[in-house]
Amino acid sequence: MTNNHESRTPSGRPSISAAGSTSDSRITLRSPAELADALPYMLGFHPTDSLVMVAVHGDGGRFGGRLRVGIPATPAEWEDTAQQAADCLIRGSERRSSKPDGIVVFLCQEPQGGESGQRVMTRLRPLAQRIRLACGALDVPVLEALCLSAGRFWSYVCPDERCCPAEGSQLAAVGTSVMAAAATFAGLQVRGSLKDIEGRLAPLRGAVAAEMESALDRAAAALVPKILDGASREEVGAETLTLARSLMRRMTLAPPVEGGPHADDWDDALLGHDEAASVILGLQDREVRDIAAEWMEDEEAAPALRLWRALARRCVGAYGEHAAAPLTLAGWVSWSAGDEPTARIALGLALRADGEYRFAQLLHHACNEGIDPEGLRQCLREERRRREPRSGRRTAGTRPPGRRGKAAPRRTAGSGQ
Repeated sequence: MTNNHESRTPSGRPSISAAGSTSDSRITLRSPAELADALPYMLGFHPTDSLVMVAVHGDGGRFGGRLRVGIPATPAEWEDTAQQAADCLIRGSERRSSKPDGIVVFLCQEPQGGESGQRVMTRLRPLAQRIRLACGALDVPVLEALCLSAGRFWSYVCPDERCCPAEGSQLAAVGTSVMAAAATFAGLQVRGSLKDIEGRLAPLRGAVAAEMESALDRAAAALVPKILDGASREEVGAETLTLARSLMRRMTLAPPVEGGPHADDWDDALLGHDEAASVILGLQDREVRDIAAEWMEDEEAAPALRLWRALARRCVGAYGEHAAAPLTLAGWVSWSAGDEPTARIALGLALRADGEYRFAQLLHHACNEGIDPEGLRQCLREERRRREPRSGRRTAGTRPPGRRGKAAPRRTAGSGQ
């Protein structure tokens, strides 16, 4: 069965004293309310429709590795999700440092179809139990399991109605807690919700999406003959990079007035459909993409990130898999700039677009393992220095860019990695 035993205080609630370091100080979290309030600061965003698991180490309850996955819509998938998540977090913690002494679990989902937050908590209780059993089977107890919904939280572990009433407890107002003050002092940011961040990278919809798909069709039809002509493949790569640089300069000269989705609308308006289509298809070339990855720091980083986000939004309809390239570049620039939460989300979306996209796989793993991106930055700098004396000419083994079934096959040797 399970070895999911828990240490308890006389009141019956789990004894949790999870200390997370912020700058030079340490914040100790001793209650479900404090844990619930700390969650977005641990992740860098407000998780939505998410299972989050955090490893806890040592007597002081130091936070370690953390894992976030979407909550499967079908309860039949909950068993596999619980086992895989528990195994991934616990085994990963063992590889990086040591086996966790406990796990803190969060189930975050907003009410749907008129249900209440309390109903969400009840509906997800079997998932919480499966997670506790999966962790217990690996000899790691779940110290606390919380459901966050509709601005309230519930504990699946604490039986004391005095601190964890059946109707739930109100979450602290944003920015009013001790954790919020400490995080602000340490320079930690909460970058909106997971839904908001993913929305900035999601494909366009409606009439503009239909127009964009037509532009991609035209660009693919024009590009395939060039690719089949071996003598012009290098030219295709050079044209892609020249156009991408031109679009970055355009964005640099036209900064948005404000950030967020309104800034994305501004960037979308700066790109023509045919221009975007040409760069999207050109980025399917592995070597062209690798050169574009060099634009990850100094004055190039900000316009490059804006361009990659805008191009990801243009990968519509039958060209959805083509988003893997700009999404991976967006994730790389974000990670290089120190924005690991956004990087993980962008790289996760890249793998959702194309699960076999090797570059996204490597970056996603490295980011999750806490590897310093400086090593890769240095490699890209050196490659750039070696190439520049050659006048920027570089052989490009371009992937035939059309949609599947309408042009040449999407994958060729040496591409899409």
